[in-house]
Parts: sequence; structure tokens; C-alpha cells
Amino acid sequence: MMDDQTRIEVEAAAFRRLQKHLMEERNDVQNIDMMNLAGFCRNCLSRWVQEAAADRGIEMSKDEAREDYYGMPFSEWRDKHQTEATEAQKQAFETSHAKHD
Repeated sequence: MMDDQTRIEVEAAAFRRLQKHLMEERNDVQNIDMMNLAGFCRNCLSRWVQEAAADRGIEMSKDEAREDYYGMPFSEWRDKHQTEATEAQKQAFETSHAKHD
């Protein structure tokens, strides 16, 4: 059994490991493919960081949250790693998200 502080530290470490995995080890995976398969992407994770900060009274803009998560401005990340979505990816996105509307 873990105490609350240890649990928070373990969860934070797991989040940082997921972030590192997505940013360094699998930066080839496109956000739209993550959305199509898992229903979330790196941008969702940055929004969750923003929401968690807001819950604690810390104001953070969407751009600030993305830069914090991506470790660089999102525009720079996009230029380095993101490709234009194909028609098949866009259709898969529409299909996968129609189920949740």
C-alpha cells in the first residue's frame, strides 16, 4: 500500500514516462492516428495539464500548456514531426468521433 504522497509521485513519474515516450521515442506517431485509435493525443495531454493547473488556481493558456508539454512551441513541434492528415486519416477521425457524439 502506498501513502498519498508516494502515489502522487509514482503517478507523476508514470506521466513523465508517457510524455517522454510520445515526445522522444514515438514522435513519428501522428496525433490524428492517436485520436483515431485511442481517443486522445498529445494535445489532449497538454489540455489536461492546463485543466489540472486551473484546478489549482494557476492560469495557463492553451499555447503555454502546449509549450510546457511539448518542450517547445507547438508550431515548432508541428513543423518538425507532424505531417498533413491524409483523407483516410480524416475519414477515420470522423468515423471514430461520430460514435461519441
